[in-house]
Amino acid sequence: MSRISSTFDRIKREGKKALIPFITAGDPGKGLTVLIMHALVEAGADIIELGVPFSDPMADGPVIQRASERALANKVGLKDVLAMVAEFRKTNAETPVVLMGYANPVERMGYEAFSRAAKEAGVDGVLTVDIPPEESQGVADVFKSHGLDPIFLLSPTTPESRIEQVAKAAGGFVYYVSLKGVTGSANLDTEDVAKKIAMIRSHCALPVGVGFGIRDAQTAEAIARIADAVVVGSRIVGEIENAPENEVVNRVKYLVEALRRGVDAASR
Repeated sequence: MSRISSTFDRIKREGKKALIPFITAGDPGKGLTVLIMHALVEAGADIIELGVPFSDPMADGPVIQRASERALANKVGLKDVLAMVAEFRKTNAETPVVLMGYANPVERMGYEAFSRAAKEAGVDGVLTVDIPPEESQGVADVFKSHGLDPIFLLSPTTPESRIEQVAKAAGGFVYYVSLKGVTGSANLDTEDVAKKIAMIRSHCALPVGVGFGIRDAQTAEAIARIADAVVVGSRIVGEIENAPENEVVNRVKYLVEALRRGVDAASR
């Protein structure tokens, strides 16, 4: 059983929901990423989603795009991201880490070579935004053969036939994008989200995480009442962008603690 599956099993036994914060590796600096990862865990993160910087992050809104630009300016590439995960693993062997990014850097390294290196570093899952389920079978098989969970996005416009495809290929959990648009969008409609999650669960036994549009404890609580996991990215990355460098870790920790309280309120 993967670390991701074990984590969801534990959370379910405890009657809770998972909190999955996202940060971009290398933002605001190479030396801060691992410190922020540990702060996320201390604040209550169950799984960490770590963004791999990319020059054209098409699914991401301006906040995360700017984070990628800052990380690339800091000369952070895929190998650096893997080194950060390996450093994190020196003192944390429990918290799952999911790499979120785009196909190009992985293709350049080679799927086999990447999968071996990722597993060795301590990565647990991989979400490649621009590999759709129709084209994923070979890639997902490579990931799975190295013990990595392939994670896929589902959206409000995803038809049932595609949900079935994702259910066959995915591992760990599925990530439901709650809004039509890019990360950081607003206008979250929890009633709509609940209906879509019910449809997803009718085809897929994996836990369902929901992201996009979750910005505070109140929205985190609302989503935690209907989903298995709450994913928060742009709000955290925005905090990193706006904080003085010497305050970044504490500010992120404070924000994620508030999100954790919101998620836990849904279980009371």
